[in-house]
Amino acid sequence: MRDLSYFIKVAQLGHLSRAAEALHISPSALSKCIDRLETQYAAELFQRVGRSIRLTEAGRLLLDNAVAVERLLDQTQRQTASLGQGLSGSVRVGAAATSADYLLPAACSALQKEAPAVVVELQIGMNDVLREQLRKDQLDIVVGPLGQGDDELQEQQISSDEVVVVAHRSHPLAGRVATLGCFAEYRWLLSPPTVATRQWLDAAFLGHGQPAPAVAIVTNAIAAAPQLIAETGLLSFVSRRNLGTFGRAYDLVEIPVEDQALTLHRRFGILHRAGSYLSPATTRFMTLLAEAG
Repeated sequence: MRDLSYFIKVAQLGHLSRAAEALHISPSALSKCIDRLETQYAAELFQRVGRSIRLTEAGRLLLDNAVAVERLLDQTQRQTASLGQGLSGSVRVGAAATSADYLLPAACSALQKEAPAVVVELQIGMNDVLREQLRKDQLDIVVGPLGQGDDELQEQQISSDEVVVVAHRSHPLAGRVATLGCFAEYRWLLSPPTVATRQWLDAAFLGHGQPAPAVAIVTNAIAAAPQLIAETGLLSFVSRRNLGTFGRAYDLVEIPVEDQALTLHRRFGILHRAGSYLSPATTRFMTLLAEAG
């Protein structure tokens, strides 16, 4: 297992000396490790390319399986430890800003009263980034929008939400029902193009024969930017829940759109890796999240 762990590091860095430095062992010791693996698996694992090395086809196969074995051993260790500890340990949670505002406070409060030994490691971020961290086993669960058709992740719906166009009360479109054509002369503050809500908004315009929104500011923290929306006079696309939270404080209002053409109805819930082990603390926290929803 140690040899496989060292092999993974060499494969990740593509350089024997750098890997040895990162592992705090000598290059010769690391080279012997690779030799042992090549003898054991009867295959050449690396090819030299200048001063670097790259995986052979056999090396790529071994890397995929070695990473899977490391994850399985880590999961087994956590599972075994949790059997004797009950509701203790940590729960690694990724959350979109909207769910962090209206689901997590109640669930965290209930968990602290019920199981004060549990530590919730909370990371707030964009849903696409959190999903990728979940796939890599860097998070136990993600709380956020559902419905992106990912076979690796299992969904549990606990709530629903709507995302709408918002702007400052002084915006020219405020107080009227807008058509899609009305937006052509105004600019927006939006999420990056990799985010599902941004993709939906762009597709809604293009699907009606209108140009995609003219973006002036791109941010990965829409929910944290109410003052920016207010002071720039830009349009934005925000959860109705978040608008209810900060709308009055920053004089932000919803811009109704004809036929609700720019109202995104989305499901909210919990995501975890399909088939992954969930500790008792994680399972209990999921139950509390569902109750909060």
